[in-house]
Amino acid sequence: MNIKHLPAVASIALLPLTGHAWEGEELESGDIVEIERGNLVRPGQEIEVYNYDDGEYEYLEVESVRRYGNEVEVETYDYQEGEYKTLRMRD
Repeated sequence: MNIKHLPAVASIALLPLTGHAWEGEELESGDIVEIERGNLVRPGQEIEVYNYDDGEYEYLEVESVRRYGNEVEVETYDYQEGEYKTLRMRD
């Protein structure tokens, strides 16, 4: 692959994480969550997450992102509650 094509490949790789809302669950509580459209889900970034079970938005900092088959685990930190949360998102 030519190095001049890397920006195009990188932007295509980000589309699934930024182009649409992404549904999943918060593992510890079992709450259904949605990562809002337009969030860049990368370590060090803050993301906006809607929690369907309590009807509120949360702002979480992404610690890590790991793919397991057709699921993605997003490790986050919630500064408001002072705790780590793991989100399991579906592709």
